[in-house]
Amino acid sequence: MYRTIAAALLSLGLALPAKALDLSQMSDAERQIFREEVRAFLMENPQVIMDAVAVLEEREQAAQAQADLNLVSDNADEIFNDGYSFVGGNPEGDITLVEFLDYRCGFCKRAHGEVAKLLETDGNIRLVVKEFPILGEQSLLASRFAVATKQIAGDEAYGGLHDALMEMNGDVNLRTLKRMATTFGLDADAIEARMNSEEVTDEIRRTRALAQRLSITGTPTFVLEDELVRGFLPYDQMQALIDEKRG
Repeated sequence: MYRTIAAALLSLGLALPAKALDLSQMSDAERQIFREEVRAFLMENPQVIMDAVAVLEEREQAAQAQADLNLVSDNADEIFNDGYSFVGGNPEGDITLVEFLDYRCGFCKRAHGEVAKLLETDGNIRLVVKEFPILGEQSLLASRFAVATKQIAGDEAYGGLHDALMEMNGDVNLRTLKRMATTFGLDADAIEARMNSEEVTDEIRRTRALAQRLSITGTPTFVLEDELVRGFLPYDQMQALIDEKRG
């Protein structure tokens, strides 16, 4: 920002000594003159501040995007092929979309419909679901029940329960979860017995560790091929990103 201001000052014909542009080499008197000139310039040209802020934000966004690319690359195997996360959509799709979610997250519930529409209309997207309960005990309870369902009854049973949990309103408790499982023809008691097993705990622990490595602190967070997408996106924006990835 100082370079931008100094160049603008020089263009106005302000005759400061060359060394005056090096703040560390200024005398007290020179520094005071410089401050007064800068203030006068900014008062007359306040847009300079906004321009400098915009440049800084662009640089920070570019740096964050590059950092995210590196994070995805460094953790690709665990993100896309961990061997335990649910895989839906088209398992042979040309694009992989990974979602970190929490069943108590309002934006995750909104995103669920958008993702479902994306899978239906596109037909060539591989979806990986990462259970990432971060919103309290009810979130953890729901995720434990869902993961236990997957481990006992398989992906198809998990998919149905997952959709129901995403569409569910109100508090989550074990009685409600077991009743829900029963409606899908599942063995609710067996799922309950599995919920607190080391196998379920380990799966959630591994996903949390991965999220930490990726600097994921909120839900929903998506990984779209090589890119981290933090937060909710409507269908049209998600489709536009996918089209961009396909070139």
